[in-house]
Amino acid sequence: MARDYDAITTEIEHAALAPDADRQKRMVCLVDALWRHLAGAGVSWVGFYLADESQPKDRRLILGPRRDTPACSPIGVQGVCGRAYQTRTIQIIADVEALGDAYVACDPRDRSELVLPLLEPTDRARCWGVLDFDSHDTNSFNKNDAREITRLLKAVGFVGVCVDE
Repeated sequence: MARDYDAITTEIEHAALAPDADRQKRMVCLVDALWRHLAGAGVSWVGFYLADESQPKDRRLILGPRRDTPACSPIGVQGVCGRAYQTRTIQIIADVEALGDAYVACDPRDRSELVLPLLEPTDRARCWGVLDFDSHDTNSFNKNDAREITRLLKAVGFVGVCVDE
């Protein structure tokens, strides 16, 4: 499916976020731009899951800015988002059915997923959340999507991880 990441970059650049814009505003700006451009291109949901600092012993992720419904919150760290969060690695899942019980299904129609961990700029060992994409189609995401979305994360001042070649 054709995805125009350059158009998303242009929209983000024209949003003219102040250099000191808070994280919440940057997340909303990015999710809205992603949704406008990708909802018709095989993406059924996009959103942030954030580390829940209020539960240090019972690690979980809570829902942040997102576009569309449904969504689960809070979620534990045992699913795809949790794996990306814990390992600080990008997760590209071609077919969620292959994961069995290790898959957290918020929408039973979803068939593939892409999750990118988000790192603290001053402490890259610390992950503050993930950016999650779902699709109703299998094989909807690839390394190019991960590379382009990593570039978009940088455009709004977030630190992601590099995509392995």
